[in-house]
Amino acid sequence: MDQKKTDYGNWVPLALMKRLAAIAGALLAGEVLLIVLDGPTALTLLVGGLLAAAVILWLYMLRCRVLFDFNRGGLMGQVHQYLTDHLPWDGRGTLLDIGCGSGALTIRCAKRFPNASLVGVDYWGAAWSYAKEQCQQNAAAEGVSHRVRFQKGDAAHLAFPDETFEAAVSNFVFHEVRTQPDKREVVREALRVVKKGGCFAFQDLFEKESLYGDMTDFLSQLRQAGVQELHYITHVERQGFIPRYVQAPWMLSDVGLLYGRK
Repeated sequence: MDQKKTDYGNWVPLALMKRLAAIAGALLAGEVLLIVLDGPTALTLLVGGLLAAAVILWLYMLRCRVLFDFNRGGLMGQVHQYLTDHLPWDGRGTLLDIGCGSGALTIRCAKRFPNASLVGVDYWGAAWSYAKEQCQQNAAAEGVSHRVRFQKGDAAHLAFPDETFEAAVSNFVFHEVRTQPDKREVVREALRVVKKGGCFAFQDLFEKESLYGDMTDFLSQLRQAGVQELHYITHVERQGFIPRYVQAPWMLSDVGLLYGRK
């Protein structure tokens, strides 16, 4: 990928780093003021402890941000690669990327499958630092814009007829869909637009029981619904390419990969 021209963002956004730095700065100012006015007290010790915790958290998140950066640590790219490595598709036809964000996974698939057409859909809400124009610019920089198009959409209500696509992918999106509280239904909606015999690979927090319940039961339901080939990898974060310090509940944990052929 042309790292000088593309902008795929980061799972640890700059805005978060700025907020954490502001909190640490406020605590530092408060600590200095308390020491000047009152000297060492229980309150200064408390604020000092909070300051130390804020600095440690900022340093931890900075390390994660570097790791996730496409230009440096490259872990985001590795996560996408792991997903595409498990997509059993020959690259003939059209692929749908559900929740394409900045277009990184869509474009990776475009480069992996040079004869395919691709569609990326995303809600691109105000809470996210991604945009349709960013996706288009990235696709142009990577030389695949003639085969890729992006459009706004809701993963819970995809604006495509049944069995439209030969393949579908999605990466850490389903659990974020606010228009459908039942995340199993988001998966079913994704499968709805895949042609019979088409391929899919979905990566999400499938191991989180509060979101998906018993995955064994869910897999059984999907097979009974007619999915002819279904595979599931538990705890992707433990597969050897994700550092232990990132395997925290607030970062990468409870990740599962659901893939196969409809």
